Amino acid sequence: MASDDWRKSYEQTNPDDAPPPAEADDSGLRPSPTLERMKQEAAMAQRTKQHLGAIKHKLIVLSGKGGVGKSTVTVNLGWELALRDFTVGLLDADIHGPNLPLLLGVEGLHASATPEGIEPIDILPNLKVMSVSFLIAEDNAPVIWRGPIKGQLIKQFISDVDWGLLDWLIIDNPPGTGDEPLTVAQTIPDADGAIIVTLPQEVSLMDCRKAINFARAVGLRVLGVVENMSGFVCPHCNQPIELFGVSSPGELRGGEKMAQEMGVPFLGKIPMAAQVAAMGDAGQSLVGPMAPEGVREAYKRLTDRLLIEVASL
Repeated sequence: MASDDWRKSYEQTNPDDAPPPAEADDSGLRPSPTLERMKQEAAMAQRTKQHLGAIKHKLIVLSGKGGVGKSTVTVNLGWELALRDFTVGLLDADIHGPNLPLLLGVEGLHASATPEGIEPIDILPNLKVMSVSFLIAEDNAPVIWRGPIKGQLIKQFISDVDWGLLDWLIIDNPPGTGDEPLTVAQTIPDADGAIIVTLPQEVSLMDCRKAINFARAVGLRVLGVVENMSGFVCPHCNQPIELFGVSSPGELRGGEKMAQEMGVPFLGKIPMAAQVAAMGDAGQSLVGPMAPEGVREAYKRLTDRLLIEVASL
């Protein structure tokens, strides 16, 4: 489905923003745009309730700053949960920079529709993904949409995608606190919460503090902070090397210190390794047997801590 089709869908659902109908009906009166919008919104709300009711846990992934590896964390958290026999859906809410298909090795595929809704793309029998990338005719075509159209597409992803029964739906958002994460938070008011992905540098921590305050402002529980690219995995001993050198016993730095200051849990650190970029580009998992041991173990610890936080709700 091309991007123009979603624009037409938006105009049908939002008639006040679309050109008025050219002709009146037999009574000589035009249908009320407000009434039509109310009917469309009511139908969408019903579908959303039905689909979300089949999903046990909803997790929203946020970052205050771009380039922190948020999509990589989302994908590999999904992989790890799937390897633990959970049924997982990944929703790519980054409309302008949808990266999940590439990281999962399904870039270039296109979604199809059934009477039950849009079919997500299967990665494993218990892992599936949906992205605007699957709806664009040309892989390199930019999505040049304003906020209302983006919000409408995200709502349709939630209401019209046939996820089936899921243990987890993980939503990857673009950086910042704008239209997309706001739409997701408002459309899924019963989400378990959000995790915040940051880098250890202050330039990232500064923006991620805002993401934490955003989550609080919209009623989202912050399940924890993840510090990505926190150091390096030694190619000889496979042990993580701290980015800022060895810290004193009990000394907190980076994302861990910021989490404590903001009063939210710290879920862990994900180190970098030489293979990470190449494996991501190839759509390979960072939690499988071919992944660097230090990175693989870090994702296992992250998943353990996330499950503990969710179990405490």
